[in-house]
Amino acid sequence: MRRWVLIKTPDKGRQLEEAATPGTTVKAVQNLSDLVAGLEKPRKIIVLVPAGRPVDAVIEEISPLLEEGDILIDGGNSYFKDTMRRIRGVENRRFHFMGMGVSGGEKGARTGPSIMPGGDRQAWLALKPVLESISAKVNGAPCVAYMGQHAAGHYVKMVHNGIEYAIMQLISETYDFLKNGLQLSNDELHETFKNWNEGELQSFLIEITADIFKQADTESDDRLIDRILDKAGSKGTGKWTSQEAMDLPITLPTIDMAVAMRDLFLH
Repeated sequence: MRRWVLIKTPDKGRQLEEAATPGTTVKAVQNLSDLVAGLEKPRKIIVLVPAGRPVDAVIEEISPLLEEGDILIDGGNSYFKDTMRRIRGVENRRFHFMGMGVSGGEKGARTGPSIMPGGDRQAWLALKPVLESISAKVNGAPCVAYMGQHAAGHYVKMVHNGIEYAIMQLISETYDFLKNGLQLSNDELHETFKNWNEGELQSFLIEITADIFKQADTESDDRLIDRILDKAGSKGTGKWTSQEAMDLPITLPTIDMAVAMRDLFLH
């Protein structure tokens, strides 16, 4: 498999090429013209830049280089209403535009993420073999499915993140109760969450929480968990979930409170 990647820093581009998985070829380029020229037609291009104006800037720059049948995918955490606007903005052009939710973080980038594509069904069918090959697998099944037309992919990712906000808040409050209320040590916390992960609560978030309690701090003799500040920021997806629910209207009190707690402990 051959993959072309736009990386404007030459040294990082060379590092990426050298780290390619055996049997694959990764080619780093420094401008969009070389990227588009190097891809087989119809081209399939995934944009992974911060949500907001950077996405619009990439669309504006790359649009004149694309041809009929090419597929441009926004793989960031874009607001679904922005995705709808972008879809309308390229309706008169010849290429497909899709919004695609991606979940998995740094680990997912290396071992395979969960993928939530939405948009033109014809484009989805063309992308399906590629996305299934790079997605995470559970019991052999790829963690990717077509979410629906228009901005459905980013809408599902927004709700996914809102639910994740709520679960992380529940985990945090449980940790606080066990640590400061029952005075459990980090080793005891590790065993507690490890046992939970082997039962009904089995999940990725419980699994990594159990691992956190064993992680040593590289700059002291403490555990890393005891050196982390009691603060939390956000990128907006949880807030968007609450706002959209209020507009419908649907009540999401657990997600609403999770968003409020992040605001409370931001500073």
